[in-house]
Amino acid sequence: MKQTKQTTKAKPQTLKGWRQIAAFLGEPTSVVQRWASDGMPVRKQGRYVETAPDELNAWLGKESGRPVHVATQDADLTAELKRGLSFVRHEKPVKKPKRATS
Repeated sequence: MKQTKQTTKAKPQTLKGWRQIAAFLGEPTSVVQRWASDGMPVRKQGRYVETAPDELNAWLGKESGRPVHVATQDADLTAELKRGLSFVRHEKPVKKPKRATS
């Protein structure tokens, strides 16, 4: 019996190396390395670094003060849009300070 190869790629559980992390975030490697020095969650594994997509999404949300999720090819964009709209609807509006008139 002939076995067939799966043509769909599984979502990586771990991003390994600066290039994969930078590609996931859509930023240049130099920016990602700077963010790592500022506290972005990465772990050194020998000569390489690694992190998980969920860790990056949580860190981005913490840094921005709002829920963040990096869209990937496997992401359900409709569900992400609904989640984002729900957050915006429940967020308290920020009051702008009144200007002094002279």
